[in-house]
Amino acid sequence: MDFYGNGKLLITGEYVVLDGAKALAIPTTYGQKLTVIPIDEPKLIWKSVDSIGTIWFQYDFNLDTISSETIYTDEVSQTLNNLLVEAKRLNPKFLADTNGYQIQTTLTFPRNWGLGSSSTLIHTIALWANVNPYTLLWNAFKGSGYDIACARSNSPIIYEINQQQPKVTEVRFSPSFSNQLYFVHLNKKQNSRNAIATYNARKGKINNEIKVINAITTELISSTSLIDFELLLKEHEQIIADIIQETPVQERLFADYFGQVKSLGAWGGDFILATGNDDTKAYFEKKGYETVIPFDKMMLSDKRF
Repeated sequence: MDFYGNGKLLITGEYVVLDGAKALAIPTTYGQKLTVIPIDEPKLIWKSVDSIGTIWFQYDFNLDTISSETIYTDEVSQTLNNLLVEAKRLNPKFLADTNGYQIQTTLTFPRNWGLGSSSTLIHTIALWANVNPYTLLWNAFKGSGYDIACARSNSPIIYEINQQQPKVTEVRFSPSFSNQLYFVHLNKKQNSRNAIATYNARKGKINNEIKVINAITTELISSTSLIDFELLLKEHEQIIADIIQETPVQERLFADYFGQVKSLGAWGGDFILATGNDDTKAYFEKKGYETVIPFDKMMLSDKRF
């Protein structure tokens, strides 16, 4: 059996999506596959492979030790154990017999890209266990769930949490100037859980800010002018900067850049969105940021729209 989840990027609404803001998110052409093969032993023989075929994790779990009481010394084994325990709690028939499985996860993007190695894993385990992926996420970890929505969507989405329930609306987001948009990796992976904790500690009353972010998200989707698009990105950056009390990435790293730059997801790492032209790649490469991906090569889009 094979299960697959799409990677994700959060274009608008970072942080504030946790408090009900409407966020624009896109599934990516990159993702992760989970392959499950039944075996005659009471074990999960787990192997995780990266995008160049290197095994970066492997472990044999005994089925009878997958328990909330079990403590592992390494974080990956503990995380997998916790996910499987929660999946079993949500579906008692999952892993209930004495036969085990040979498992392989395969990423199609480098692990340090931050495109959702965790969310695609949660999504694929939920498919395998036949449980609700949002419940699995929220019971095992924290987070808004937008990444889970992207894992199972083949088009850009508006994601919001409404009365503690995820609301996902597929939208057409296909800017006429998409050939002037780029995703640039900042050469480091950001820890979303730490970023969420910092946000919760620093935010004040943000009802008005959420209304403005919602309006920006709506305008961004339908924008037909690159100049307007850039102004919206800049306004969004400043609002989030004020809430989380941090300096926007353009000010911090790219003050001399000729286009507009916006952080995506947790600030400080992973990808940024940059408007630009044929000189964009050379600009970022000169500064040591060599992963520059055109918008149309990154975003997964359903042709029905």
